[in-house]
Amino acid sequence: MQNAFQKTIVTYLFDPLCGWCYGASPTMQRLGHHSAIKLELAPTGLFAGNGGRTLDAAFADYAWSNDMRIEKLTGQRFTDAYRKNVLGKPGSRFDSAAATLALTAVSLSDPQREQEVLKVLQEARYLHALDTSTAPVVVRLLRDMGLGIAADCLAAADAELLAANAGRIQKAQALMHALGAQGVPALAVTDDGGRRLLRGDALYGSFDGLLEQIEAA
Repeated sequence: MQNAFQKTIVTYLFDPLCGWCYGASPTMQRLGHHSAIKLELAPTGLFAGNGGRTLDAAFADYAWSNDMRIEKLTGQRFTDAYRKNVLGKPGSRFDSAAATLALTAVSLSDPQREQEVLKVLQEARYLHALDTSTAPVVVRLLRDMGLGIAADCLAAADAELLAANAGRIQKAQALMHALGAQGVPALAVTDDGGRRLLRGDALYGSFDGLLEQIEAA
């Protein structure tokens, strides 16, 4: 099977605050280490800036209910501390702008660690109850990972970073539109046969099944 993947590029369409993307994290970690697949991260900005919102009790209840569905399906944990200290703070922001900017900063300075950073950002929120909608929290996480250049870049949020981030989001959104993707997570598979879409439900079954779908896409 490995030879079938030699020229395969898999582009991961996601948002760092997407609970279903967190549910897909173990699968994506494995895919990122597959020796014959080149995995590219493509943050879509779905919940960033104007796509974000202010938390209220109704949205918190909706999010927690959805999170419990994800946990039941995928086994990925959402802690009570997250429910209390992140969702349970009406008036705070649900906004992936800081996390998305952090990933772009890492892509510029330490691109080989971008997928690792995504995992840390997801677990910081859903397991350790850190509000990754706030830039200082995300900056601290990058520093704790030894990613000082990216942390400084995020803290400054200079024009170069903002432009690179906007470009990535625009490219990801254009890809979603071209492939007819309705949401995230989703995979764009590019090989000798062209480029095709694998929808998010492909990420919640067996890993071998996913590889077969990538090969047959």
